[in-house]
Amino acid sequence: MQALGWEVCLLAPLTILFGYVIFGMVGFGSTLTNVPLLAHLLPLRFVVPLTLLLDLTAAIALGTRTRGQADRAELRRILPFVLLGLALGLALLIHLPERVLLLLLGSFVLYAGISSLARRPAAGVLHPGWAVPAGVIGGIFSALYGTGGPIYTIYLSRRLTDKSAFRATMARLVMTVSLVRLALFLASGLLFQDYLLLAALLLLPFAALGLSLGNRLHHALSARRILLFVYLLIIANGAALIVRAW
Repeated sequence: MQALGWEVCLLAPLTILFGYVIFGMVGFGSTLTNVPLLAHLLPLRFVVPLTLLLDLTAAIALGTRTRGQADRAELRRILPFVLLGLALGLALLIHLPERVLLLLLGSFVLYAGISSLARRPAAGVLHPGWAVPAGVIGGIFSALYGTGGPIYTIYLSRRLTDKSAFRATMARLVMTVSLVRLALFLASGLLFQDYLLLAALLLLPFAALGLSLGNRLHHALSARRILLFVYLLIIANGAALIVRAW
């Protein structure tokens, strides 16, 4: 890699800090924020494994702290389909052009965010059978870009009414998915890039600070406000992905 400019040294830590404030609040969202922003500063092939290392560390920290609050029944229901989606995502990554994948992802995320934001609270609890498409589609996009969080959120936010159980379940799910992606990245050699581990170590304190701040905000804000923030984030990132694809 070439020498980093001042804008990278300044903006990368701030981006990581903001992304993990979100992660601390809701149990996901750091990748959706960090990857599109950091891709303007660093090569995408460097950004994706970098955010994976940071996400895995944060997910283990949050998932361990809140493991007693996670809904294990929901995790057992969705995880097999997430693993299937991860396998399918690898196949798509090999055969489909990146532009097509970005357009599909951005369009789906944008639609999902808008429909979730417009949905009335009386929409009711989702049928458990929705774990199948949510797990498969979320797994596909997790394999491609690490952005399966919105799909898992749409399902789990309408299955779990308690905000702490929702956050803990999301954190455990993200941790499991990150471990599988770690194995895939090790096999592909992406984790052996020059300066990758050093960058992760330098950015880790900013991720830890963001996680701590987000955890405090989680307890201070209502579940309704947190979900509103999540849906707005999903919409913004869906639009950003479409623009980037074009």
